[in-house]
Amino acid sequence: MIYKNISLKKYNTFGLDYKAESMIHIKTEKEATSLFNGAVSWKTPLLILGSGSNILFTSDFKGTILCPELKGIKIEEKEPGKGYIIVSAGAGVNWDDLVGWSVNKGLGGLENLSLIPGKVGATPVQNIGAYGVEVKDLIVRVKTININNGLVRLFENNECEFGYRTSIFKNREKGKYLVTRVYYRLKIRPLLNLNYESLKEEVDNLGKVTLKNVRQGVINIRRSKLPDPELIGNAGSFFKNPVVKKSVAVSLKNEYPDMPTFIDQEGYMKLAAGWLIDRCGWKGKRRGDAGVNDKQALVLVNYGRATGMEIYNLSEEIKKSVLERFGIYLEREVEVVGII
Repeated sequence: MIYKNISLKKYNTFGLDYKAESMIHIKTEKEATSLFNGAVSWKTPLLILGSGSNILFTSDFKGTILCPELKGIKIEEKEPGKGYIIVSAGAGVNWDDLVGWSVNKGLGGLENLSLIPGKVGATPVQNIGAYGVEVKDLIVRVKTININNGLVRLFENNECEFGYRTSIFKNREKGKYLVTRVYYRLKIRPLLNLNYESLKEEVDNLGKVTLKNVRQGVINIRRSKLPDPELIGNAGSFFKNPVVKKSVAVSLKNEYPDMPTFIDQEGYMKLAAGWLIDRCGWKGKRRGDAGVNDKQALVLVNYGRATGMEIYNLSEEIKKSVLERFGIYLEREVEVVGII
């Protein structure tokens, strides 16, 4: 069924009350195939929307919004001799529900990605990551349906063109495929990643270093630093952590010894966008009802009545000030949809 003139307020975590001209909910692959092979008529452009936790609407959406609601978690392959199990989940499964399921089963790999908002279908698109783990290292393949003809296609990991918070689905093939199911390789004997000192300290405070305590440690840290979208509108980290040449990072570190830096690929280092924004004096600042969180400067918030454009304009001010002070260009992690 195609719904018309639908409020998007509950479909984005900023709580912005724009409208979608048309909206379709998809619950099965069969429904998706019928939609895309011409059995159902729908208006372009098409926007695939999960939980709306990584999106900033700036105007009403003229076109069709597709909400994938495919459910189900399954064990696909057991390879105890190789030390892993392949698990799949439907695109509409809540991401943290999958993480909790895997930890309760004693399967390792996803625990550092606990409490990241969103649904399974978004994980390969965004290549989500946290605390030294990126989902690209766990994804085996991604099942999709071509929106132009309804044909099913499996993308193997090496075909997904994963990069820092990006993939083929976010770049070269953006808007061409609907993700329906994602397959992950999880370890039977988990190798716990405590490379981040803050996480190690939190887990130590919880007692033994276990799979469940690593998950709980991540949850505790995220809850202490990030505002709950149910209480105040936000989309989590608004900007990506910039990756720069090592020489640039070393030069900045000499000038700002307390600046956090992280080793990235050879010859490059990652900087903490939140630190850069904080040092420019933005933490806790407001422009009307658009503001910067007072605990984590990487998070922009809607205090109630901000418009998408007000939040966007605030982000532009922040980008400009970081560029002027540090010579670093910030890139938004949140996708802007609408008129700017």
